[in-house]
Amino acid sequence: MPDRLQELLARARALAAEGQDEAAKTEYLALLKSDPCHFAALNELGTLALSTGHRSAAQTAYAQAVRCHPGNPVGRVNLGNVLFENGELAAAREQYQAALEARPDVAEAHQGLARTLELLGETAAAQAHWDRGFAGHALVKQRHRGSGGGIPALLLVSVKPGNIPTRQILDDRTFATTALYAEFYDATQPLPPHAVVFNAIGDADLCQTGLRKAEELLAGKHVPVINAPARVRVTGRAENAQRLRLLPDVVAPSMQRLARDAIGAADLPFPLLLRAPGFHTGQHFVRVEQAAQLAAAAAALPGEEILAIEYLDARGIDGMARKYRVMMIDGELYPLHLAISSDWKVHYFTANMAMDAKFRAEEAEFLADMVGVLGPRAMRALAAIAKTLGLEYAGVDFALRDGAVLLFESNANMAIVPPDANPVWDYRRPAVARVIEAARRMVRRFAFNSTSMGSGRSSQ
Repeated sequence: MPDRLQELLARARALAAEGQDEAAKTEYLALLKSDPCHFAALNELGTLALSTGHRSAAQTAYAQAVRCHPGNPVGRVNLGNVLFENGELAAAREQYQAALEARPDVAEAHQGLARTLELLGETAAAQAHWDRGFAGHALVKQRHRGSGGGIPALLLVSVKPGNIPTRQILDDRTFATTALYAEFYDATQPLPPHAVVFNAIGDADLCQTGLRKAEELLAGKHVPVINAPARVRVTGRAENAQRLRLLPDVVAPSMQRLARDAIGAADLPFPLLLRAPGFHTGQHFVRVEQAAQLAAAAAALPGEEILAIEYLDARGIDGMARKYRVMMIDGELYPLHLAISSDWKVHYFTANMAMDAKFRAEEAEFLADMVGVLGPRAMRALAAIAKTLGLEYAGVDFALRDGAVLLFESNANMAIVPPDANPVWDYRRPAVARVIEAARRMVRRFAFNSTSMGSGRSSQ
């Protein structure tokens, strides 16, 4: 039996390396049928599922690995990473801490715990884990499964959780990717070989240090860069609201970035929204109805600064709030999704889309005919926003108000999340696939231009 299992494992690994994902999955499952607690099979099956966008399946595999091998820190870290991506911060923290109890020197566990503590507002506690997780670990060569060497891509990332998710874009069959954590990389050292640089540091509110360091690392280098750090650095929420509201047919809220101890003295309209800078998916984001509630609401938010945002009603005549997302890829606009919710805080994963066929039909119409649904004024406004940002990869979240764009946010830190396997989402798949392919095509174009000009694969 051990020989048979080794055979299955070797075959699964060979198929995965060749990019034959379904065949590899079949071999891993055959192995696990004989030995449901085989750690390597569970771990590698989880990694395979994650690389193909099946996060739920990955979590199931990693969770089984942890149940069977609770003292193995690798399984703990992998499960923690999936939980972190799902926003389950308390559960992720538990896994990272368990990994460090098993082995205190696991850099990946320190990295994950630092990011988790940062999002939980425990900045001081996170600091030691930043240092232990990333000092000496600023370069991470990611797995490449394609034939040949692959297109060498350099992915600039921040240690802070403010990076563009690129797993779907820099697919491991086409690109041989090296991730570089900007804050911890020695600027006196040459950069790894690369044909294209993708700056994935997307959150200007959270990652100013990383963006400035990325600028320093790229200074004087002659290679195509997607999302130059200097352009991303000026896309904080408050800065963007101020400059984008000047564009025709763009309605943006007034916004102030205030020190915590100054918020009580500010002249603020009510109702208003309070937000901790650097957080997403509705985390640390509250609505305050009147001045008497301000102090308590501010006290509940982490950090030393708070964004005070004018509340603009995004509800339609049916009382529902709508949030459109359009991606801006290589100078073109692509519809990604429409979320419809009874709540003022609209996010796709908390909206009513799965339960309401009428809402899904409305989203399907937007995905099929963006220009017709949004109208000429909104399309001109979106084009103007894209031109103002000057980024190769960005997105915009907005509602419509009398044909104009009611802006929520627009920046580089926009995720492309493929829908899960539920057939109810089949209508969304072509639109999501178009956006992913547009992003992949852009990176290939940048890399090709680099190599054709003789400046690619640079180690400068």
